[in-house]
Amino acid sequence: MNTNQMHSGTDIYLPRYKHEVALPGGDLNVYASEQLFGSLDYKVLEMANNNLQIPNIEYMSYTPDVHVGVGTCIGTTAVWDAADGYVSPSIVGSDIGCGMRVHLTSLHKDDLREVKLRRKLVRAIEKYLPMEAQQRGHYSDIRLEHIVRKGLNGLPNKYVPDSYTPKKSSSLSHVEISRLAFDEEILNELPDMAWHRGHRQLGTLGGGNHFVEIQSIEIAEEQRETAEAWGLKDGQIAVMIHSGSRAWGGLINQFCSPAFAKAMGQLGLGSADPRLIFAPLAHPAAQRYVNLMYSALNYAVVNRHLIAYGVREGFRDVFGPKCEMNTLYDLMHNYAWKEDTASGTKFVHRKGATRALPAGHPDNPKPYAATGHPALIPGSMGTSSYIMVGQPAGEENYYSICHGAGRIRSRTATKRLVSVKEFSRSLKVGEEDEIVVNQHSLESILDESPQAYKNVDEIIESVTGAGLAAVVAKCRPLAAIKGTK
Repeated sequence: MNTNQMHSGTDIYLPRYKHEVALPGGDLNVYASEQLFGSLDYKVLEMANNNLQIPNIEYMSYTPDVHVGVGTCIGTTAVWDAADGYVSPSIVGSDIGCGMRVHLTSLHKDDLREVKLRRKLVRAIEKYLPMEAQQRGHYSDIRLEHIVRKGLNGLPNKYVPDSYTPKKSSSLSHVEISRLAFDEEILNELPDMAWHRGHRQLGTLGGGNHFVEIQSIEIAEEQRETAEAWGLKDGQIAVMIHSGSRAWGGLINQFCSPAFAKAMGQLGLGSADPRLIFAPLAHPAAQRYVNLMYSALNYAVVNRHLIAYGVREGFRDVFGPKCEMNTLYDLMHNYAWKEDTASGTKFVHRKGATRALPAGHPDNPKPYAATGHPALIPGSMGTSSYIMVGQPAGEENYYSICHGAGRIRSRTATKRLVSVKEFSRSLKVGEEDEIVVNQHSLESILDESPQAYKNVDEIIESVTGAGLAAVVAKCRPLAAIKGTK
């Protein structure tokens, strides 16, 4: 049934953006418009019912971009009390720490008006950003053990461009996390393969839906004051990055899964979906996973930082050494950790969900304490992305909002149903405002065409309609850089 949800900044109650669904396993909250809610696949509710049967769960919700995943849907927030909670690798996701990053340049969209110049910039960036699946990153001089232990604080100064101007530095301060502490002894249990592959892939994009996108900013008039406080300008060129912990996170899941299966058998735990694994936080298998997960969160934020470092070098090759590219924000949308709330300390999982804190929340990084931090929401290829800010009403959903557009078609179905010609039209190929893509053949990335995704504008409308967050800026794509699988 539908429940009323307050629209931020007014006394009007809107009946159509929050839905409470009573399932056999418990109650599910779905934040979505009537249209999006009505289009949900039954498998989405089936997965929710499985998740709700994990003992002691206190809250579960879906964002409007929700779609089927492995064991748990992408777009899930699941909450336990930290004192008697559970952790589930399935409700974190295989790409631990996957997330978004945005940098602001000193360029204006007029500086990139020519398609030829956009192509030149993309080629310049490719020199610093490996595109092939097995290609080694350019950072073999960085010690991986420093990265997974210390996060951004483990980087040599030469890879932190603003380290010599600490008063202007944004690399370490304008991030959701710069380092997560954990029991480092657990790292000794990882096989050599994890260290080898993790080191090779540092500073690489990966395939699938990971990308670097060059965008131009359009400020939302209602949030102009916030936008200007963040340093946003109309027409400004921004760089958006989407990537995660690469093989390091994936191998951690593989390493930990057998111990979870064994623990579930010993404790008499289970569900209708064998791919849904979980254990009490106090169990040794859970503690091992949580510690290793935190190492992957450290890896992921550094990986995005190094991708941005390479992109910056490409920009400077084209526009000269004075071209700036300062960090706006970096955040994650696949993780689990403790959060202090009005009702106590909770253990919050987010899988394909973004934390969007409002102004004044104590967990905001210091530079964003007065405004709330930027919440970075990508669209699909060829569509706009959004920079948002959390609203106070988001507290009821643990400040979770969407993480993107959300798939409506599998990769296989997209390749079967969408033609290269349709994809080409979406990118305006051959037109003055063509969205330049680095891949020589669109067929190789056809499964990432916008036809594979929900309409991101409808997703954003659901989030704002529910009062969870407000749009600060819209980011229109000018060029996209994709890796291969």
